Amino acid sequence: MKADHSSIAQQASEPLEVVSLVSLGQHPVSGRLRRAEQDARALELCLALERRSAPGAVSLSAWHASGSKIAPGSEQDQALRGYLGMGLESLTLVTPDSLQAEPLTAVDPQAAAADQPVIDVWPLLVTRLKQAAPQLVVCGGQSETGEGSGLLPHLLAESLGWPLVEGIVAIESCDGAHLTALQALPRGQRRRLRVKLPALVSVDAAAPAARQSAFAQARRGELASLASGELAHDAVAEAFAIAPARKRPKRLKRIKATSARDRFKAAAAKAEGGSGKRLDGVSAEEGAAEILKLLREEGVLR
Repeated sequence: MKADHSSIAQQASEPLEVVSLVSLGQHPVSGRLRRAEQDARALELCLALERRSAPGAVSLSAWHASGSKIAPGSEQDQALRGYLGMGLESLTLVTPDSLQAEPLTAVDPQAAAADQPVIDVWPLLVTRLKQAAPQLVVCGGQSETGEGSGLLPHLLAESLGWPLVEGIVAIESCDGAHLTALQALPRGQRRRLRVKLPALVSVDAAAPAARQSAFAQARRGELASLASGELAHDAVAEAFAIAPARKRPKRLKRIKATSARDRFKAAAAKAEGGSGKRLDGVSAEEGAAEILKLLREEGVLR
């Protein structure tokens, strides 16, 4: 009986292992690399949990998975140091085993992306998470670079067999066995959830904004590489053609008024729906005929 009590006390004294997954972000205007907004908010929630907990009760670490070397002083290095400036002493770079023997060289990221094959990083994270066995993994809902599909939390949770909670805006408490968090709902509503650990949670854009990155702390922090498995190529993504998004032209309504008063009235009037025609159970020829008719009425085809 005494041995049982001592084992329980030993488990309770062990710190809560929390991992924050971070990625490279991209500024929407300049296109320069930076820390990702959602990942920074996820790290902010982890830092807030560590600050509210007793000293030594939470062991926080940040991981970034990369299929290529990140040279010191490169643009990727500068962007990742934005997370170190939030108060971290070190950031772990989860890389494949084959990259450990390669020398560090500064390369152009755009040229490297064009020459090198696309690498899936989630198998590296799965291998490392199985080795480290943390109780809680926190990440952003969607990355700002790469595919940005938002599937990484789902792939990790499925591979590890962990529960996944999306849209978290606050971590209220964590006792080592369960996590209590607030989930964002539509129209500003919130829902309190209690999740059994280990678990993986993704952060919503409505979470508190991340603190400003301190330049001195970012320079002092360390980026440490850690090998975690073999390379996994994404053959499907290699066939993608990625190009900057272009804003589509807005479709204007044709005004057939003759007088100035009628033209002003038509321009100020609100657009009314219900003018479309729904086609159900028609053949391909009938559908094509209706499309051609609409294009001629709108003046697209003449």
